[in-house]
Amino acid sequence: MINRITIDQIFETARVEEVIGEFVQLKKSGSNFKGLSPFTEEKTPSFMVSPVKQIWKDFSSGKGGNVVSFLMEHEHYTYPEALRWLAKKYNIEIEETQLDDEQKKALDQRESMYVISEFARDYFHDILLNDNEGKTIGLSYFKERGYREDTIKKFQLGYSLDQWEAFTKVALDKEYKLEYLEKTGLTIVKTDKQFDRFKGRVIFPIHSMSGRVLGFGGRILSTTAKAAKYLNSPTSDIYDKSKALYGIYYAKQSIAKENNCYLVEGYTDVITLHQAGIENVVASSGTALTPDQIRLIKRLTPNITVLFDGDAAGIRASMRGIDLILEQGMNVKVLTFPDGDDPDSYAKKVSSDELYTYLKEKPKDFIRFKISILLKEAQSDPIKKADLVRDIIHSVSVIPDRIQREIYVKECASLMDVSEEVLFSNLAQQIAKASQTRGSRDFQEIKKMEVVRQQQLPKINQLEKYEREIIKILLLYGNQKADFVDWIEEEDSLGNSILTKKIYENIVADEIYLNLQEDEIAFTNTSFQKIYNTIIHLYNQKQSIDIHKLSQHEESKIAEITSHILMDDEKYKLSDWERKDIIVKPKEAHIPKLVNDVVLNLRRILIAGKIGEITKKIKDNKSEREDMEEVMNYTQLRKLLFDKLHRVV
Repeated sequence: MINRITIDQIFETARVEEVIGEFVQLKKSGSNFKGLSPFTEEKTPSFMVSPVKQIWKDFSSGKGGNVVSFLMEHEHYTYPEALRWLAKKYNIEIEETQLDDEQKKALDQRESMYVISEFARDYFHDILLNDNEGKTIGLSYFKERGYREDTIKKFQLGYSLDQWEAFTKVALDKEYKLEYLEKTGLTIVKTDKQFDRFKGRVIFPIHSMSGRVLGFGGRILSTTAKAAKYLNSPTSDIYDKSKALYGIYYAKQSIAKENNCYLVEGYTDVITLHQAGIENVVASSGTALTPDQIRLIKRLTPNITVLFDGDAAGIRASMRGIDLILEQGMNVKVLTFPDGDDPDSYAKKVSSDELYTYLKEKPKDFIRFKISILLKEAQSDPIKKADLVRDIIHSVSVIPDRIQREIYVKECASLMDVSEEVLFSNLAQQIAKASQTRGSRDFQEIKKMEVVRQQQLPKINQLEKYEREIIKILLLYGNQKADFVDWIEEEDSLGNSILTKKIYENIVADEIYLNLQEDEIAFTNTSFQKIYNTIIHLYNQKQSIDIHKLSQHEESKIAEITSHILMDDEKYKLSDWERKDIIVKPKEAHIPKLVNDVVLNLRRILIAGKIGEITKKIKDNKSEREDMEEVMNYTQLRKLLFDKLHRVV
C-alpha cells in the first residue's frame, strides 16, 4: 500500500486544473475555470474547476471531488491507480507501507512482469514498423485488413519475428530475467532451451482498465503451419483471460459517455469498429463470456449490446452469455448482421454513418432475439415451442429485479401467445429450483405482481438539510470573525425584566461550536459528523480550518461531500450573471444571520421531534404528569424560536 506521507505529497503537488486540463478544454472564468462536461453531451459549459479549493464539480451529472476522484471517474482508475498516475506525472517517488518479505516479493514479481510486458509491447511494435520482415509480413497483413497507420499505432499492434529466440535474446541482452519472461509466458522454457511463444505471429497487446499491459494475443499468418490460429498469453499473476476484455482501455470513456457497451468476439472486430468511429466496444479475448468480464463493463455502464456474427451455430453457442449478463442485473440487447457478416466485415462494407445508424436502430431485446432465432427451429412442433418458452423463462428467472421480470414475462406471453398465469407459475418454479441449488441468492416465492402504485416523492430530511448547512458555513466562513447579537435579560431601575441587545465579535467556528455544545447536539448524518469532528479538532488545536484536509480526505465519501458543498455557490458563475447586469450579493455580508438561522432551525426541528415523541407516549397512555408539563415547556420554547426566526406557529 502507498504510505500516507506519499499520498499527502501527491495531493500537495498535484494541481487539479493541470490534471483536468489534460482531458477537458478549460477556459478562465474569474478565479475558476469552466468547460464542457466530460461525462455528458452538452453545448454550454456546466463543468467548474476551482484552483483555490483544488476541487471540481460537474453540474450536469452531479459528479465532483478532488484531483484523484476526477481520475477515478473519468479514467475509471482505482484509488491506488489514480495516485500512481499522479505520482508518475509529478515525478514523485512512491513509498509503500511496511510489507513483510513475502508481500514485498509478490509485489516486486508483479511489477517486474508488468515492466517486461511493456518492453515486449514496444519491441513487437517496433519490429512491425521498422524491421524488413515485420513490414513485409506483419504490417502488410494489417494494411490489407484496411487499418490506417494511426489505428495501428493507437492499438500498439506488433509482430514477432519468425525465429525461435529473436525476442528472448534481445530481452536477456537488456538484462530482463528469464524467470519473468517465463512467468509472463513470453518465453517458453524447456530444460536447457528457450523459445519465443509468439514466433511468426502478429501481436495484439491486451491492456487493463488503466492501460497496463497484461498479456498478448497472437495470430499466425502462415497457412501451412500446424499451430493454433490464435494464441493468448497463459494465465499468470498479472493476466487472466477470464477477467480481461480486449479494448477496455481504449473504450472506457466512450462506454461511460454513451452509457452502452458493444460486446464483440474478436480483436479485429474491436479495431475495425474503432476505426469507423464506434469506440464503445470491447471483445471477450477469445473466451466464453464470464461474470468477471461482465462486472468490468458494469463499472462503466449497466447496458450491453451483444454483436453476434451471422453464423447460426455461433449464435446458439453464445446464448449462455446473455443469461450471465442478465444475472448481473444488466440490460442486454442483441444485434446480428445480414448476409452472414460479422462486425468487422459489415463495418468495411458500409459507410461510418450507415454503420452508426444500423447499430442504433437494429438491436432487439433478448426475448425477441431468442424467439426470432429459436422459433425457426420449433416451427409448428408444440413440444419444441414449449421448450423455447421454458428457455426464455429461464433467462427471465436469473434477472434480480422483480419489476423487470414481470415486464419480460408479459412480453413473452404476448409474443408466444401463452397465458401470463402459466408463465408466472413456471417462473416461480424455476426461481424456487434455483434458490435450492444457489443458496447465496435470496430468492422469494414469485407471485403475479400487483400493479405498483406510484410512490410519493420522499420527504426532505430537515435535520440533514440544516446539518449540511452548518458544515457549509464552517467550510466557507469558519475561520472568519463576525459581529454576533445576543439578548441579555436584565432589570431596569423599577425592577422590571428587559432584554438588552449585546453585540460581540467571535470566530464563526467558535460561535457554532459553543451553540451546539450548549444543547449537546450530535449530527444524525455520520459523514457530516465526521466532517464536523475534523473541523472542530482543528479549531480546538488553535489551527485554521483547512478545507484541503477534507476535500482530499482519505475517505472518498468525506472528500466527495466536502467538494460538493464547496462548489455549491459556483454554479451561478457559469451563467455570467455579472455580464447580464445581475448582481449577486455576497453571502459574507450576512454571516451572523446565516449562523443564527441555521442554529435556531436545527433546534426547532429537534424540539419538534421531542414534542412528537412525548405526544405519542401520551396517546399510548404511557405518560405521567411530568410529560404534559414537558410538552408545554417544549411548545413554549418552540414558539420562542419561531419568534426569533420571524415565523408564525
